[in-house]
Amino acid sequence: MTELSHRPTVVRSVSPPLDDMLKEYLKRAPPAVFTAFCIAAAFTTYFCMYGFRKPFSAATYDEMIYWGVGYKTILVISQTLGYTLSKFIGIKTISEMPGHRRARMIVALIVVAELALLLFAITPAPWNMAFLFFNGLPLGLVFGLVYGYLEGRQLTEALAAGLCASFIVSSGFVQTVGRTLVLQGVPEFWMPFLTGLLFFPPLLIAVWFLNQIPPPDEEDVARRSERPPMSRADRLRFLQTYGLGLAMLVATYILLTVLRSIRSDFGVEIWRDLGQAERPVIFTKSETLIMCAVVAINGAAIWIRDNRRALQVSFLTVIGGFALVGFAIAGWRQGWLDGFAFMVLVGLGLYAPYVAFHTTVFERLIATSRAKGNVGFLIYLADATGYLGYIGVMLYHNFGDKRDDGFLEFFVGITLTITGLSLVAMLIGWWYFSRRLDETTVAVAAQEKG
Repeated sequence: MTELSHRPTVVRSVSPPLDDMLKEYLKRAPPAVFTAFCIAAAFTTYFCMYGFRKPFSAATYDEMIYWGVGYKTILVISQTLGYTLSKFIGIKTISEMPGHRRARMIVALIVVAELALLLFAITPAPWNMAFLFFNGLPLGLVFGLVYGYLEGRQLTEALAAGLCASFIVSSGFVQTVGRTLVLQGVPEFWMPFLTGLLFFPPLLIAVWFLNQIPPPDEEDVARRSERPPMSRADRLRFLQTYGLGLAMLVATYILLTVLRSIRSDFGVEIWRDLGQAERPVIFTKSETLIMCAVVAINGAAIWIRDNRRALQVSFLTVIGGFALVGFAIAGWRQGWLDGFAFMVLVGLGLYAPYVAFHTTVFERLIATSRAKGNVGFLIYLADATGYLGYIGVMLYHNFGDKRDDGFLEFFVGITLTITGLSLVAMLIGWWYFSRRLDETTVAVAAQEKG
């Protein structure tokens, strides 16, 4: 008789996937750990995006002129057209985007942008300018997708400041990488594609970590309001309610976008006019100093718990930034400041207000008004018109500006004009929202009492 052997049944425990474990940990993590994780993931993702957007600006394309326009200006306008169109698309797309689709969308957009850089490299000039249009078209949506993970939280200012730090320092870093490749013999047309390849692996890792961030909890919603996707009716209602004030904020943002973009896209030319263009590391050094100061200034808003007061402080930040720009120009003109100090102070004076719009102005405006909306809608509304204004300035520089005194003088002249206009717009906006939000507060209180 054959004896049957009985083996004990082994029960294997099925461990939860790594992403589920990480999400659960982040829900219970101390605020400092949670903040550091979110900033690292968002910063790295958007930092790497610049490896696909800005490397071409590290080249000068000297003596290349088509149709009476400098070739680099053609490239800047071409990419900015794509980027601007993307911002208009984002007014609807980003404001309506559900959270579960963000990560895959980011990766898909980056792949399209890198393929465009490959086609830019293999297509003869000047016709390859078309592929910088298609490079900018997907990249304009990335910021809103990343920001969607961060808004509507008690820590949003700190998280958003960390994210915005990426576009302050990344442009300079990417220009350093691109310029180094060119100086090592890489052709200027292939340099953007090769730079993008270097940034692709860390971008994939960063997006995975970004996608592990849990949504805002109940306390976040109570203090900052819920941030649901917006319908077309929601967007129109928001604009009708705060039309004049938003117009003033958007006007200021447009002017900031123009100056920030000129300084970023033509940094090589400005540094060259200052006599320091052949030191590639100077781009990273100056922007790192600016980044640290801007993050500290705007991130500190998390300590202001009252939404109304935080909104007022953010207006002061914008006004103070423009005052610093005026001081920097005067100091450089009078010889008090050297070229490096001038560029750092101007950069700080432009980026502190620019980042304040992303971290605090729009965030606390929604939190104060309790209106149904999200920051992505307001940022893309402002960005779309801002980059359209930048294209207009570039066209004016090539066809309407008859001076021949270098790009630095053009930058200084337009900066002074924009600083004056922005101060007027911000003062009107402050006056408007002081009155309008008072009315809203009274109406909400009456509704709750009734």
